Amino acid sequence: DPVGFWDPLGFTADGDVLAFKRRRHVELKHGRICMLATMGYITPEIAGKFPGYLAPSTGLKFADIPNGLAAVSKVPALGWVQMVAYAGYCELSGPRTRAANTSDYAELAPGDFGFKVLTSSNPQELSKKTARRDRK
Repeated sequence: DPVGFWDPLGFTADGDVLAFKRRRHVELKHGRICMLATMGYITPEIAGKFPGYLAPSTGLKFADIPNGLAAVSKVPALGWVQMVAYAGYCELSGPRTRAANTSDYAELAPGDFGFKVLTSSNPQELSKKTARRDRK
């Protein structure tokens, strides 16, 4: 195991291997979400904001939204509903896993969310993807 085993709080004291695999899998997923959130905070500061309107009906432009926690009060309620609905969809529609079902994690490697870009195990799929990449 490349990252070793360290459990100072004793979460794995019960010896449930599948629960441990699920926790490790979820920890990696949430770590990646945190990295994306950090980039979402930094990117507008560096690259600027989208042109145009966030809410055309109210005349609210993307440029009018401040960065960080100040944006919470500026984004319209329906915008928050959309974001929460999308986050819920992403959380509940994982590739092969359901929230409380540890048996789904029996055969998964930690960090394998079923999204294969160039590492497909199917040779035909891999050749299609590399051919598309080589044409660019």
